[in-house]
Amino acid sequence: MIYLDNSATTKPYPEALETFNIVSNQFFANPSSIHGLGGLSEEMLKRSRTQAAELLGVKPSEITFTSGGTEGNNLAIKGVALSYSQRGKHIITTEIEHAATYNAFKQLENAGFEVTYLPVNHKGRVNLEDLKKACRKDTILISIIHVNNEVGTVQPLQEIGEWLKEQRATLFHVDHVQGIGKVPLNLKEYGIDLCTISGHKFHGPKGTGLLFVRGGVSLSPLFSGGSQELNRRAGTENLPGIAAMVKALRINLETSKRHLDDLKCLKNKMIRSFETNDDLIIHTPAEFSAPHIINVTIKGIKAEVLVHALEEDDIYVSTKSACSSREGGASRVLLAMGIPEDEAAHAIRISLSLENTSDEIDRFLDIFNKKINELKSVMG
Repeated sequence: MIYLDNSATTKPYPEALETFNIVSNQFFANPSSIHGLGGLSEEMLKRSRTQAAELLGVKPSEITFTSGGTEGNNLAIKGVALSYSQRGKHIITTEIEHAATYNAFKQLENAGFEVTYLPVNHKGRVNLEDLKKACRKDTILISIIHVNNEVGTVQPLQEIGEWLKEQRATLFHVDHVQGIGKVPLNLKEYGIDLCTISGHKFHGPKGTGLLFVRGGVSLSPLFSGGSQELNRRAGTENLPGIAAMVKALRINLETSKRHLDDLKCLKNKMIRSFETNDDLIIHTPAEFSAPHIINVTIKGIKAEVLVHALEEDDIYVSTKSACSSREGGASRVLLAMGIPEDEAAHAIRISLSLENTSDEIDRFLDIFNKKINELKSVMG
C-alpha cells in the first residue's frame, strides 16, 4: 500500500496506540473523582498538559484539550465572538479556510456578526494590505489558516502577527492543523492568541486535539457542564486519547527535525515529474507552500475516476478536503484562487507524511503515469 492521503488523516504511531492502551487500562478513573484512582488520572492529565505545553513552547494553563480541529476552531471562533461581542461584532477570515472555520463564520453571520472574507491571489495567499484595510475599531477577531488543507499554501503569519501586535483590541486565531510538524510556527513570536491542532494529522488517534489559548484571553464555552479544561470545555476528558496524542506530537516533532528535508525532496521529485507532463496542471504554488501537499488537475480525466483507478493498485490519494470530498462541484478553495471551474472540478490532492519513502514515490509516479495513459486511451 502507498498511502498519500495524509492531509485527510495519518496512520497512528504504534507507540501512540500503546500509550492509549496503557492509559486506558491503568488510568481509567475519572480525573475529576476525589478518590485515589481519580487522583492518579488527574496527575496523568496534568503531566500530558505540561508535556504538550513544553513541546509548543507555551504555559500548561494555555492548553485546552479538545476532540480535534473542528471543535478547536469552533471553540476559538465562537468562544471569542460570544465573549467579546460587547466590544464589537466584526470578524475577519479568508475565502480559503477549512470548512470547520468557514461554516463557523457563516453561522456567526446568521447570529448578527459581520464577517469580512479576505480574497487570495492565484497562489492562495492573502495580502497584508487587504487585511489592514479590512481591520476596524470593532474588529474583535482575525482567523487565518496557516497551511491550506487543499493546495498547501502557507500564509504570511509572521508579518500578520507583527502588525496585529499593534492592534490590541483584535485577537489572532490560527488553524495550524495542516502545519503542525511540517511548517514551524512560533506562537509567541508571531503574536498568536489562539491556535488549533488536531491529533490525527500527526499520527495520533482520531477524536483528539488541543487549542492554545493565550493567557488573558477570554472564551465563552460551547458546552454547558462541568469545570473541566480550565472552565473552557466541559465534559470528562478523553485521557487515553490525550496521552496518546501528546506522545504522537513528541515523536512527530522529533522526526520532523531529522527528516523534514527528506519530505521536501519527495515533494520536489513529484513536482519535477508532473512538470514534464503537458496533461497536468499544478495548482500548488512553487513558493509559499508546505512540503507535503500537491494539488493537480489532469486534463480530461475526472478526479474521482483517477482516485479509484489508483486504488486498484493500492495507492490512495483524494479529491479536495476529506470533509468536502463527498460534496459535488468544484473546490471552493481553487475557485477562490481564480482557477477555472472545469480545472478545479478535476483536481486531486496528493499529501505526504514523514513516513513516506523515495521508493514509494518512484512506484507511485510510475503507476500514476500509466493510469493516466490508460484512462486517456479509454476516454478518447
